[in-house]
Amino acid sequence: MSKRRGGFGGPPMGGGGAGNQAGMMRQLQKMQDDMQKAQEALAEEVLDITAGGGAVTVSITGHQRVKAIKIDPAALDTSDPEWAADLQDLLVIAVNQAIEESQKRAAERMEAITGGLNGMLPGGLGGLFG
Repeated sequence: MSKRRGGFGGPPMGGGGAGNQAGMMRQLQKMQDDMQKAQEALAEEVLDITAGGGAVTVSITGHQRVKAIKIDPAALDTSDPEWAADLQDLLVIAVNQAIEESQKRAAERMEAITGGLNGMLPGGLGGLFG
């Protein structure tokens, strides 16, 4: 069977060829540049997460680096013999919540960039980014 060819014996029509590959490469390069910019922005972005009704605040970057932990002494009952254990529990909760929130924010940023990639990848590779 003969494939229908483009004008003047050119490549088969509908195949896309080098033009599509060049366009895809430009798109991938732009995506890589956008991802680099997003990573740099995440390194600078700081989220403040509180626990225990504001007793503990953890400041964390988009790269999951804890920048500061603030404790509101007025929110703690130091006359309670369990106050130190309660504070430790609040610290663990606040740090874990901060990490989760930071990871979520980073994933959202990357998804915004890579969201269109699924349709460009061949056979089954689209699931790598979604």
